[in-house]
Amino acid sequence: MVENLHLLLGLVPLLPLLAGGIIAFLPNRRGRIASKLAVVALVGSCLIALAALFCALAPSEGKPLVATSLTWLTYGDVALKVGLLLDPMSAAMAAMVTFVALWIFIYSIGYMENEARFGRFFGFLSLFCGAMLLVVLSNSLLLLFMAWELVGLASYMLIGFYFEKPSAAAAAQKAFITTRVGDMAFFLGMIWLYRQSGTLLFYDGGNGLLESGALASLAGTTTIGGLTVSAAAALLLLVGAMGKSGQVPLHTWLPDAMEGPTPVSALIHAATMVAAGVFMVARTHPIFANGGGLTVPLTACAWIGGITALYAALVALAQTDIKRILAYSTVSQLGFMMVALGTGGVAAAMLHLICHAFFKALLFLSAGSVIHGCHGEQDIRKMGGLSKSMPRTFVAYAVGMMALSGFPFIFSGFWSKEAILHSAQVWPGGKGPFLLAVAAALLTAFYMTRQALLVFRGRPRTPGVSHPHESPSVMIVPLYVLAAGAVLLSLVGTPIWPWFEKWINGESAVFDGGALNHGLGLITLSLGIVTVGVGLAWKVYRNPSDDSNAPDPLAGKLGGVWNFLERAMGFDALYEKAIIGPLAFFAGAIDALERQIFVPLMGVGEACIKTFGRWTGASDEKGLNDGFNRMCSGLQDRADSASRSQNGRPQGYLRAIGLGMSVLLILYFWLSA
Repeated sequence: MVENLHLLLGLVPLLPLLAGGIIAFLPNRRGRIASKLAVVALVGSCLIALAALFCALAPSEGKPLVATSLTWLTYGDVALKVGLLLDPMSAAMAAMVTFVALWIFIYSIGYMENEARFGRFFGFLSLFCGAMLLVVLSNSLLLLFMAWELVGLASYMLIGFYFEKPSAAAAAQKAFITTRVGDMAFFLGMIWLYRQSGTLLFYDGGNGLLESGALASLAGTTTIGGLTVSAAAALLLLVGAMGKSGQVPLHTWLPDAMEGPTPVSALIHAATMVAAGVFMVARTHPIFANGGGLTVPLTACAWIGGITALYAALVALAQTDIKRILAYSTVSQLGFMMVALGTGGVAAAMLHLICHAFFKALLFLSAGSVIHGCHGEQDIRKMGGLSKSMPRTFVAYAVGMMALSGFPFIFSGFWSKEAILHSAQVWPGGKGPFLLAVAAALLTAFYMTRQALLVFRGRPRTPGVSHPHESPSVMIVPLYVLAAGAVLLSLVGTPIWPWFEKWINGESAVFDGGALNHGLGLITLSLGIVTVGVGLAWKVYRNPSDDSNAPDPLAGKLGGVWNFLERAMGFDALYEKAIIGPLAFFAGAIDALERQIFVPLMGVGEACIKTFGRWTGASDEKGLNDGFNRMCSGLQDRADSASRSQNGRPQGYLRAIGLGMSVLLILYFWLSA
């Protein structure tokens, strides 16, 4: 199988892409066929991805198992090559994306069953997954970028699936435009890397972009400010990742992306789009770290991640929409991953990325189950007491909440977050990102406990959710599978057996019973963070009010700070005034200039042109044409006169000759006298 793995690997992204293409040609009334086709295609991709993961389990010593290349196009003597790559990182990501997305697909069959565009929805989902799989399996930065853009297109269609809803249409446009800012930086960085290294392949027999030859070339040339080309290009790539993975200040689109259907939110926030930015930085990490020491791109990555983690956690405290809280949680957790990447913990970032995919998909699907059971209600202030009427959803949600909050030992989120904190703690660049991450972790435990208490504890607070119902099995089974994954992944990330970390780095893991003693201080800190966060939330929200209009207990204590957090610290208002407003004013000024000046001038010009046309027409008809006609008539008259003299009679010709000879003789004698 290993010999043919490079052939099978192409089917992983190809199957869902083909399914999406076929569904596009199906009539919408064939929605059931579309859903089955999408699920079957993803099952095939998942099986191949799991087989590829099995083949990649052996220690690789830093060498990819598969690294193909083929010529995409040529210009002159230069060939642009693309290909597929299988190493531990891509194998883990492909398996995660296909497995998590498969259960989201199955969940969607129940959640979206009454939608008019049921079939189209699964076509978009298939396109989305196929593009993401192409991102994680690319052996070329060029192919990764093309798939990256396809992910952006699919996200636009899915976020704006309810396009008749103004807020959903606006959210889709916001996501598309905001991520284009980062994508342009990514594109420029890619061009710069190609210009300097002459290749965009990651691995190419020692000549790839991530191999020693190209890295040496990138580190040996300096540019503006003394930065090496690798550092400058890496900063551009980082901006691209900030756009896709919702890092401050390009984060504003991600919370609004929850305007799409809940399965879309689960897919975007867990396994696909937002994971692309973190994965891209992890994949190109040798470029970020090129030159050794504290490189500028890694330092920027660590600080941006820390700021994002704390910012989003603070904003999540004051949100009331069940999905928006989870959306800001995603922004915060992506910040944790960036902290890990910036401080050198690539394995920690990838572990948290995969663990986060399971428990964040679980949380969004659980939230969808709550919304489904509460007849479309999303405001947590209007819920309450759902643990009794929706016990199966409550159990699944509780597992996801505890994994995200970092409950100790049996939940994967505890170990992956502990690995990130360890990476930040030992980073020689300072304690800033570490302290930001610690504060964000404490707030995460607080706001997730707040959400759980307001949704599942107490009594229903509005008539609209007084008779909630449990979701069908097609929606509950995926929750239990994802919950099991959120727990079982803790087995591969513990310090006692750090299998995942060693495997990602191409090494073999061994059991180390004393590892807990070495990191006892940090583990104690992690336990303290969870205990304090949960304890404070329990103290504030353990007895939620029965009045849905009652102010939040924290609102009175925080005052204006609460309103500031509720408005997401005013980023949208700032962008409205600083960017959108001036651009709208400029566009309005151009429009007014056109309407008030250019259009009237065009009217005057049109009148002048018409007058000039009439004058030239008259001069042409009355002057040139008449003069030419008179000249032609005169010539014709003279020709007629000349033709009448030519009558064909010899007598006349002889008389003319005699007369002419007489005149000539007279002139001769007269002149010679």
